Order: sequence, then C-alpha cells, then structure tokens
Amino acid sequence: FRVPAGPVLNGATVADFEQFSARQVFVPSASGRLRQPRRPYRFDGDSGPVPGVVPPPGGTDAPITWPARVRADPSAAPGALPLEGVRILDCTAWWAGPASTHVLACLGAEVIKIESTTRPDLMRYASVRPPTVDRWWEWGPIVHGTNTNKRGVTIDLSTIDGVSLFERLATTADVVVENYTPRVMDQFGLGWDRLHIVNPSLVYVRMPAFGVDGPWRDRTGFAQTMESITGLAWQTGFADGPPVLVRGACDPLAGLHAAFATLTGLRQRDATGVGMLVEATMIEAAVGTAVEAIFEHQLTGTVLDRIGNRSYSAAPQGAYQCAGTDSWLALSVTDDAQWSALRTMLIRDGTTAAADARFDNVAGRRAAHDEVDALIINWAAERDAAPAVDALVAAGVPAAIVIAARDIVHNPQLCARGLFETEHHPVTGDAQVPMMPFRFASIDRWLRSASPTLGQHNREILGVVASAAELDQLEDSGAIGERPRGL
Repeated sequence: FRVPAGPVLNGATVADFEQFSARQVFVPSASGRLRQPRRPYRFDGDSGPVPGVVPPPGGTDAPITWPARVRADPSAAPGALPLEGVRILDCTAWWAGPASTHVLACLGAEVIKIESTTRPDLMRYASVRPPTVDRWWEWGPIVHGTNTNKRGVTIDLSTIDGVSLFERLATTADVVVENYTPRVMDQFGLGWDRLHIVNPSLVYVRMPAFGVDGPWRDRTGFAQTMESITGLAWQTGFADGPPVLVRGACDPLAGLHAAFATLTGLRQRDATGVGMLVEATMIEAAVGTAVEAIFEHQLTGTVLDRIGNRSYSAAPQGAYQCAGTDSWLALSVTDDAQWSALRTMLIRDGTTAAADARFDNVAGRRAAHDEVDALIINWAAERDAAPAVDALVAAGVPAAIVIAARDIVHNPQLCARGLFETEHHPVTGDAQVPMMPFRFASIDRWLRSASPTLGQHNREILGVVASAAELDQLEDSGAIGERPRGL
C-alpha cells in the first residue's frame, strides 16, 4: 500500500535485517571479532575497500605526514566559495535530500530545486498556515530551513515534454540528485543509463531509502522507519514503556553523507572527465549511528534496552524539574570529579544524604540511581533553573536548561556563533533560520538568497534551454507553473 513501515529491531537483530544481508552491508572487521557496517555510499556500484585496522588506544607510533595545503584555484577571489561554477539539479523532497543539496548550495553550487505543480515537495504541505491562507504551501518551516541559496523551477516529469525539458537542462548540469524510490526516475526514463548518454560528465547521485537493489528496493521510507529498523527506537523511551521514535535525526545525517559522496563523485569526475553513479542510501547512513548496541551484543551478548534519560556510563544523568511552571534542568555526571562538585553543592544546600559512600563511584551511583535522583529532584524543585544551571556549570558539572524549540534562537552561544541568519522571503517575510554548523574564516554568512517559492525561477532558468513560446505552451498545459495543480 506504499505505507512506510518497518520492524523495530535491536542490537541482536539489526545486522541480520534482510535488506542488509542481501546488500552485504555488514562486513567482517579487520580483527575478525565483529561485523560492522561498510561505508554508506557506493560509486559506480563499488562498495569500497574492507575496513582497516583500528589503531590501539593512544594511537600508533608511526608519524603522520600531511601534504601541504594549496588553493585549488589560485586565481579565485578571496572569499570565493569552493563549489562556485557547479550546477546541481535537485530532484529531492522532504528533508534528507534537500538537507544534502542545501550543504552544497551553501558551499557555492548553483542548486536548482525541481518540483512539479502536480507534486510539489510534500514538505511544503507541512505548513504553519491553514489552506484558507493564499500560498499557504510556502510556509513549511523545514522547506525554509533546507532550501535557502537555491533556485526553484517546476517540471512535470510524467509528461514527454517535461522529460525533454529536463534532459536539456541536464546537459547544462554537473550533478543530478534525487531521493525517490528507485522505480520513479526509471519510470520517467531518466535513470542512470539515459542521463549518462544525455550528459556523459554528469554525476548522478541517488538517495533511496533502502538502496537501488535488494528485497526492500522499492519500499518507501522516512527517518522514523530508519529509527525502527536500526535499533534507535528500541533504545529510546522509558524502561517500562514502548520503543519511541526519535523523529527525524536520520534525515540530516543521511543528507550530510550524501553531500560528502557528491563531493567525492565530483572530484573523481574532474580527474577523469567522466561522470559516475553515486548511491547514498539513507538506511545505511542511519545504521552507522546505532552501532554501539550492535557491537555490544556481538561482544558481550547484551541487548541494550530503554533506560529513559539515563546513561550506561554517566550517573547521575537526567532531567529534573525546577521551581516554576514546566521549568527543567538537565545534567550528566560523567566522572567522579564532577560528582564530587555536585555532591559538595548538594551537601552545602542541606542535602546531607549525598555524602553516602555508596555514591563514591559511577558503579555505585548507577546501582542507586533512584536514590541519587530523589536527592537532585528535591534540590532542583526549590530553585529556579537558570541560576541553578549557572552554579552547576561554574562548579564543573555539565548542565543546561531544558528549553522549548521556539527559544533556541535566543541561545547566547548560538547567537554569538552566528548559527541563525535572517531570511528575507517574499511570502513569509523575515525569519531566523539555522545555517551551516561550521564556519569558514573567509565567509561572513552562508545565507545569500531565500528559499524559492514554487516555480519562482521558471522563466529565468528554463528560458535558457527553451523558447518563450514553448514555455507559454508548457505553462498552459500545466507542465510548469507557480501554484500546485488545483489550488
């Protein structure tokens, strides 16, 4: 029925998931003690070398030498972005795909977001405005968060004219990225075999949920499906409750892997002059975040289960309610020195039971976590969160206020770092959006243009490969346009 679904697996069962087995995702480690995931992308079908030996703790004695760093283009102007001059056709939707091409757009590539009036990026419909508001589909928050610095066109690829127009546009591009199920682009007649003929130097990046082959090839999947299959959901939740979906973390992770794979494909293309097929599979990127539980079971036979806000290594760890309405702090004590600092604060403020010798080491604190929690709960309930956190941090205890998502834009550290930049959008106005979580010394800001409205740049971009008369005809037929069909 095309409903995204998957089993909830755990550390004991993930590695034997039938899609992983069919695609040989898990390979022997160099030591032979473990099965570990291979890299989550393939180039022209090559899964890459087998994993190497992990260095021992403390590294190796062999000296590491790095080649001298030189500018790739000595003539480039100061502040030039590394992907300037690269054109990418972005046939992605939802979150993982647009997040991937967003990184490339921020690095300077000309990214053209391709939608259709019959099927826009459905993330547009996750809007904060009701359908009674004109152009309500332009108010999707994640659309704004992952599509700045791009331009947008609409092409109906289910039509002969649309496919012809896309192929002409592909002759001008360096990269095509898509994250449909594999059958979709093949049904359009725009698979690798065809596009490689249309443009032999094209790098074609595919981001299917489960891969271009295997028994799960044509199944749809989202982050929540990945969280279930890879064991992340199994470990999320309280001990006496069901598995809980993390809800989304796998999307940007898969996106960043695909961006890296795209850069690798471009580098190879530049070296050989020949394009290549790049496959960056979402489920294989996701499983890399879940290997702790998989390795734990292989090495010890233990299945890591749900333990709420607690940790298998830190103790105490949790979220504790403070004075006021729905006010909380979180802390995580990772070593005995941090516990000593916390214990001193608790005893000073009258919680003398914190001096119990059973709490002297992490094993004892984990065994008596309920008792330790009770002490912190009573202490926190009498204090406002902000000064309590300031005191904890000053004492060397890792702690933070638990805040609502709406308040993140006011975080002083993130503001000082410039993570949020102002988008000036023709429909939604000015708003703060998060940009890249890294900085270049030569770049003051990443945001150069607002996320495009549906079909905003049809005439500007498509007019290079089609006449005005042809575009008029395509617009009349609905093959291109600036509003979803029927709205």
